[in-house]
Amino acid sequence: MKSCRVSLAVAAARRLSAAGDEEKKMAAGKASEPEEDSPRLSAQESDALARVDSSLFGYQRLHEDGASMKALLVKAVRCYESLILKAEGKVDPEFFCQLGHFNLLLEEYPKALSAYQRYYSLQSDYWKNAAFLYGLGMVYFHYNAFQWAIKAFQEVLYIDPGFSRAKEIHLRLGLMFKVNTDYESSLKHFQLALIDSNHCTLSKAEIQFHIAHLYEIQKRYRAAKEAYESLLQTEDLPAQVKAATLQQLGWMHHTVEQLGDKANKDSYAIQCLQKSLEADPNSGQSWYFLGRCYSSIGKVQDAFISYRQSIDKSEASADTWCSIGVLYQQQNQPMDALQAYICAVQLDHSHAAAWMDLGTLYESCNQPQDAIKCYINATRSKACSNTAALAARIKYLQACKPQPGSSGGAPGSGQSLPPHVSPLDQAEDQSSPAKRKRTASPAKSSAESWTNSSAQPPTPNWYLSPQKLQLLEQLRANRASLKPLQLQMLEQLEAQLSAMHLHQQQMRQNSSGQIRASLPNGPSLPAHPVPRGPAVRPSCSAPPLANGPLPSSVGNNHTPGTRANGDVPYLHPNALPHNCTSPGDTWKSQHLNSAQGLQKGLGSHWAGPNGDRTLSSSASADGGPHNQVGLSATTPSEPAVNHLSSPSSTSSPASSSSQTATSGAPHGTAPTKESAALQGNGSTAANHHSPDRSPQAASADSPQLSKRSPAAGPRANHIHPGSSASSPASSPSSRCAAPAAVNGSGGGACSEDSRSPLKLEPPELCIKAALRPSRSSSTFSIYPTSTEVLKACRSLGKNGLSSSSILLNKCPPPRLPPPPSPPLAKDKLNPPTPSIYLENKRDAFFPPLHQFCTNPSNPVTVIRGLAGALKLDLGLFSTKTLVEANPEHLVEVRTQLCQPADENWDASGLQKQWRCEGSRSYTTIAKYAQYQAASFQESLREENEKKGQKELSDSEMTSSETVSRRRKGPFKQVKFGTNIDVSDEKKWKLQLQELSKLPAFARVVSAGNLLSHVGHSILGMNTVQLFMKVPGSRTPGHQEHNNFCAVNINIGPGDCEWFAVPEPYWGVMSNFCEKNNINFLKGSWWPNLEDLYEANVPVYRFIQRPGDLVWLNTGTVHWGQAIGWCNNISWNVGPLTAYQYKLAVERYEWNKLQSVKSMVPMVHLSWNMARNIKVSDHKLFEMIKFCLLRTLNQCQTIKEALVSAGKETIWHRRSRDEPAHYCSICEVEVFNLLFVTSDSYSRKSFVVQCQDCARKGSNELDGFVVLEQYRMEDLMQVYDQFSLAPALHSSSS
Repeated sequence: MKSCRVSLAVAAARRLSAAGDEEKKMAAGKASEPEEDSPRLSAQESDALARVDSSLFGYQRLHEDGASMKALLVKAVRCYESLILKAEGKVDPEFFCQLGHFNLLLEEYPKALSAYQRYYSLQSDYWKNAAFLYGLGMVYFHYNAFQWAIKAFQEVLYIDPGFSRAKEIHLRLGLMFKVNTDYESSLKHFQLALIDSNHCTLSKAEIQFHIAHLYEIQKRYRAAKEAYESLLQTEDLPAQVKAATLQQLGWMHHTVEQLGDKANKDSYAIQCLQKSLEADPNSGQSWYFLGRCYSSIGKVQDAFISYRQSIDKSEASADTWCSIGVLYQQQNQPMDALQAYICAVQLDHSHAAAWMDLGTLYESCNQPQDAIKCYINATRSKACSNTAALAARIKYLQACKPQPGSSGGAPGSGQSLPPHVSPLDQAEDQSSPAKRKRTASPAKSSAESWTNSSAQPPTPNWYLSPQKLQLLEQLRANRASLKPLQLQMLEQLEAQLSAMHLHQQQMRQNSSGQIRASLPNGPSLPAHPVPRGPAVRPSCSAPPLANGPLPSSVGNNHTPGTRANGDVPYLHPNALPHNCTSPGDTWKSQHLNSAQGLQKGLGSHWAGPNGDRTLSSSASADGGPHNQVGLSATTPSEPAVNHLSSPSSTSSPASSSSQTATSGAPHGTAPTKESAALQGNGSTAANHHSPDRSPQAASADSPQLSKRSPAAGPRANHIHPGSSASSPASSPSSRCAAPAAVNGSGGGACSEDSRSPLKLEPPELCIKAALRPSRSSSTFSIYPTSTEVLKACRSLGKNGLSSSSILLNKCPPPRLPPPPSPPLAKDKLNPPTPSIYLENKRDAFFPPLHQFCTNPSNPVTVIRGLAGALKLDLGLFSTKTLVEANPEHLVEVRTQLCQPADENWDASGLQKQWRCEGSRSYTTIAKYAQYQAASFQESLREENEKKGQKELSDSEMTSSETVSRRRKGPFKQVKFGTNIDVSDEKKWKLQLQELSKLPAFARVVSAGNLLSHVGHSILGMNTVQLFMKVPGSRTPGHQEHNNFCAVNINIGPGDCEWFAVPEPYWGVMSNFCEKNNINFLKGSWWPNLEDLYEANVPVYRFIQRPGDLVWLNTGTVHWGQAIGWCNNISWNVGPLTAYQYKLAVERYEWNKLQSVKSMVPMVHLSWNMARNIKVSDHKLFEMIKFCLLRTLNQCQTIKEALVSAGKETIWHRRSRDEPAHYCSICEVEVFNLLFVTSDSYSRKSFVVQCQDCARKGSNELDGFVVLEQYRMEDLMQVYDQFSLAPALHSSSS
């Protein structure tokens, strides 16, 4: 690929130089044309530019020691733009690609994007250019358009796994998947980056930190602890990495119960946090964590001091102020507590913990009406998980009669708290103490303020300003003509004025020597602060009492929550140049602004043109519980560590809080060039965008990129409105629309087209096109002998496609298929499930049954009465027989929530979701059988008890005030026994023999089953698996591995309910998963039927009764749930058809693109098929033959490279039943030539790697041994002997 890019660049540069000479001649007689308008490149400059492409981004220090290169790039851009203008855009597409590279290196992102998109529109095989895709991915990454950046980077790795910046790609993919909460994918890419010996943006230690933190947010706390402690043993560990590691390690010990007893945990946590502050004294987050730890062990003064340091070292945080309020409330200082809580809710109006604590404070002072308002505000937060308890408390307070002194404070107190007032214009009120570093805060004089309560407090931040007093007078004067919103504002201002007068009167009383009141009628405050709960405890966890106020522990509303172990704590701002710096370009910012970035001395290429720009730091902590990044621009104190986050954290991935990128550096952090790493060049993109952005684009209320219409502004980037069908960037629904709709498109014709280079909906699925007859897609026939083939392959080269791809030579990377067109009518979205009723054995073996089941037009078929017709003894698979046969056999258990089959709610029962919650554990058949029986008995008891209560519960449901938001739970947990391996013929001889009664097409092993030719066992695919279920046990949505067919028989005695979607709609299902931040291939998801019907996706729904066989056809998407107590058995089948093989190869390539392991080794299988079977289907033969051709060429290419490098191969014959080999690093299939580490070879453990991963570890393959399993002569003989067999007249099974 590199040589291909260089040759293209050289050609473009030379053409440009020649064109410049020609222009010089043509312009000789034009005296009116200035000479500087026609810049020219010398031959030497052209040669220098020929070596420049996007792979230099981040490594060319243009702002420090690369001044000459920068000047050359600026000149080249002018020259290219001039030529494009003069040629009216009719130039070689390669000019636009080069222009995109130059602008990327100059950090001119809008111009780079415009040039790249122009290249995409002109170059049909753009996907062969890895440098183009890499540069495009970098631009998308800069704009936080992660959806498109991920696609671009994945395509780079697909077409060129040995790309020079593969490590950088893996790093950024790891970061983006981490943002998207796809932790397994993130971990894999970080590990791939870690083993690569090349350079990238982050150091090895920083990548190790990310890996440790991934363990932590996955709740693998022991692994996280080991990883953190191992990292701390690293020599010469950078101070920022050390500080962040100690910070996370300390806070994890404080919040995670299973890491030891409380006393030792807290002591270790404080020790770690103190060491962290020694490494980085300016970390506001560490100071805050330390304050929380001190508070939990009763060291109130130390806690106040730490909170004060946190506020001084960083921007104000709602969490810190809420914690300060809790301390004041515990010290019987309600006025100071009130002020702290108000600061918290001004910083984050949706901070449920602060609202709850404030409500508790009002209630303790006998001001129930104000408490109700606060509780209502808490329930409005989407992050509040205790809505039902709060609603009950509100209802109780409303039912209570108001006390005579309810508006004047607690009896005998002599004071009251100012009434609750919603913060007005909090976003604009920058004078609020919460909006800046406080100089006279309650925490400033921590010890004095709670020991000397008569000290004069500062003016409260909720006092009316002169401007608001003037506004109040104007509203009063025009009360009769006010609109509803103005009336509401008037009421709030009047209430605030009354509160101000009351507070002033109270202060005068206090200054006259009156003692500040305690809280006699409030909760009994503990002598020491209440320890915080575990990190994952809901923030609104305190249940209301039957009578009276909330529990006495005022800190209970203010629990750690999940941020500390869910949101990334980053070592230093600005780790990578990704941040969305233009107003409105805040896609994903709710993930990005709640952490601080790992810092590395990366050079000024990350810092922006001025070398010292820093990023914004949001005032509110609006990251969700697990929205962590490692890329954020904010300081460590900002994330929601132990409170609830803002509503944006639970909204769609494209929603975020409004945020600009113009604020200064985080307090306590020197704004150096290195610390501005995340700025990513660009002098804040607002400098590029603001002149032409429309009011909608500039609005802070337009958080999604997709909401910025491509037409906004004066033809920003000249987006073609009609290009949306094939261009996601120009589609209003695309998340990358905003980067395209920016100013500064590079000038001239290069900005005429700005379609996305990643087509979402191609005219036809390129994978499917790839598997058409090869004569239409290949440059030579696949029928010649192997010798001729290898000779021809030498002249072909890689041609821009991965050397390991088994698709056709000119096929681009696989894409999601578009939904079938035209869409189905609404009355056809619930099609009847094809069902066949068997009466006898003859019916089961009737050939048309096989043909019907494997017909692609039947996604799923239910064969009723199969067990009876074949006289199958299903009792062999009953729980009783299983326990008798193998009681200690291993069972994997999934703990799930028992829900209605057609619904899927979150754990709180407040909203439907796609993510299917569950945890994994293990037990034995005997123990699960006990659980299954106990579950049945318990259900009988519950059914009898509920008979008398049914009418009451129904009436309550209908009388609910908000039926749509009514809590569905609490859901009962059920345990599902899954993936029980019954392949051992010694243990399960009787069971496996019974299955031989099935017709051949449905058997586990048969000559017509592709999986029977793999040559080794693939658990659950060509072996039988058993499932033991109780009602509610769910098999989440999925397609079978490599799109193979599946057989499932219900043993009984209960039924199962199934849902199935035809294979052509899998792209739609994948998009739904992506929208819900779930990995389609590896995640656990349960579709929302309403979403599917709205998208015109047909859903088959049916009941599987005992003895019924369900045949899932190739690629069918399905999910199911047990209705009763039952067992099921299942396995996969591969019909010997072109359709099955084609879809299996498509998924094999899609898995490779997505970095997912294919369970079926298609290359290995194809060679075994060529050896073992005669193929009469022309299409199937052609596809298998071409797979052999590609892998034969691959083996030859690798062997020749090894010979030229002086690396010998060692003969290692394949043994019988030896499994196919996969790379231990990237998990791609490795065929014939195995790269094994010398250590593992000497130990005979054979840890295999692919060539690309081996060369990343050592380019010269030092420390590797190459094993050869097949002679080239043998492979050539198999290839030559595999020929098309004559067609059979019968098409039976």
